[in-house]
Amino acid sequence: MTTDLAEYISQVSEFSVKERGYFAIALSGGPLVSFMRKLCEAPYNKTLDWSKWYIFWADERAVGKNHVDSNYKLTKEGFLSKVPILNGHVYSINDNATVENAAMDYEFVIRQLVKIRTVGVSESNDCPKFDLILLSIGSDGHVASLFPNHPALELKDDWVTYITDSPEPPPERITFTLPVINSASNIAVVATGEDKAKAVSFAISDVTETQDSPSMPARMVQPTDGKLVWFLDKAAVSFVEAKNGAYGHQEY
Repeated sequence: MTTDLAEYISQVSEFSVKERGYFAIALSGGPLVSFMRKLCEAPYNKTLDWSKWYIFWADERAVGKNHVDSNYKLTKEGFLSKVPILNGHVYSINDNATVENAAMDYEFVIRQLVKIRTVGVSESNDCPKFDLILLSIGSDGHVASLFPNHPALELKDDWVTYITDSPEPPPERITFTLPVINSASNIAVVATGEDKAKAVSFAISDVTETQDSPSMPARMVQPTDGKLVWFLDKAAVSFVEAKNGAYGHQEY
């Protein structure tokens, strides 16, 4: 799966640089960075135009950059330190600010980059149009730091918001909103492990949500004018197969 993911990211990067002159990618935390390790190896480490890469985070924990829970720290150690992406092209949150101010600052930075088109803009809603947003899915179906039934799911005008009550520690986080995620040119959701199987099944199945079922953020990832790809290992897709029999996908 890491090979296929690397090839996918490479292709999106090359297309974006050719079309726009930049590649704006937003990452998430969790195990996602470990699946990007192939990009640090040949041929990608030599063939990709790293000088055109701009790195963002779809969500971040409101902790110091050296804290064990920091998505920035995880990404720097597992990926950024191994490829020649320019330091000035890496946009992390202000870890000295309150979580509310950090979210406001991050949105301001993105708005400035949209103005000069380093980050694209959606023609339908004026949201930033990232070339690629990489997401992982939690066992509860959360993506970025958007959790089931959370008020943050309802936000329409904010690009970046903050939460102080994450059901998973640490409680304070910043996150892209759904309109920003769904405005991306490309979205890839990565899920591995049997603990994600039920969430994956519900997120991609055709069943209609009932009033009794929780709002699942992963199910709400529906690009407005972009492409959505899922990268699933055999364990993560097992519940789908159990319900539906044969299912069109690549197993890992």
